[in-house]
Amino acid sequence: MIYKTMNDYIKADFFAAADSLKAEGRAEYELSAPLSRCCTFRIGGPADMAVWPGDIEALSALVCAAENSGTRYFICGSASNILFSDEGFRGAIIFTTKLKKICVSGNTIHAECGAPLSLLAMAAQRASLSGLEFAYGIPGSLGGAVFMNAGAYGGEMSQILISSEYLSPKSGKISSLSAAEHDFGYRHSLYMERDDIILSAVLELVPGDGDEIQRKMDENMDARRSKQPLESPSAGSMFKRAPGHFTSALIDGAGLKGYKVGGAEVSSKHAGFVINTGDATAADVIALTEHISSVIFEKYGVEIEREVRTVGP
Repeated sequence: MIYKTMNDYIKADFFAAADSLKAEGRAEYELSAPLSRCCTFRIGGPADMAVWPGDIEALSALVCAAENSGTRYFICGSASNILFSDEGFRGAIIFTTKLKKICVSGNTIHAECGAPLSLLAMAAQRASLSGLEFAYGIPGSLGGAVFMNAGAYGGEMSQILISSEYLSPKSGKISSLSAAEHDFGYRHSLYMERDDIILSAVLELVPGDGDEIQRKMDENMDARRSKQPLESPSAGSMFKRAPGHFTSALIDGAGLKGYKVGGAEVSSKHAGFVINTGDATAADVIALTEHISSVIFEKYGVEIEREVRTVGP
């Protein structure tokens, strides 16, 4: 088969690599893939190409092909903290959601980057290991959780991570970082300043009572259902916590619950969430968040920062 350059963003060698991996049963891809189907916000135009590698080696091969060919690409997990552009993405989105192997050994869990946090928490519970209860119900994947030091209910990834393994795109080399080398902070890790791609992580938990662990997981899930708009598409908490403030309380105090721009709305259930009421566009969400930021600064003199990342076009 002769491959031609698809456009200025997807090069022939990348397409050939994806096609070869697909033929081997090690990857799937879709052209003109609607990104609204690939994220929890249910917003986004088409990507030129969306690819789902089936193993770490396939992911590495795709990254290598993209780097060598000059194909524009973006690595993404479950896209639970991402707002895709209405214009989509020019290039290839490589999703890691099929990379979800989980191995429990003693008090540690080794898992691939695409492993869903809820599945990790359930695996820990079955092994009577405590420390991941906070992650139960978070819709993200392990790679994204390490990337942003995800946390909830008093727990966060920095408390349980031993190490992570990553791929350096330019060199193709696979290396690892110890927990101390991650420079963890509030919703921050060293990976936010680097191009390295998280492949897997090792977590250290503590022995506990399986029933008690399940009780805590259920308690956290009940709290999520009662306080968060899980029935509506969103990308989770829209803003980071402002120093010395609970941002959702500021938004609520400013009377912005229920405020809408197009199909995007400040949740009446939890002011920290912006929800898609059914026909929201990325432009709606951005306009709404800019309005919220402006109102909060004018009313309280506090600058708030968006936690949800924007991607595209």
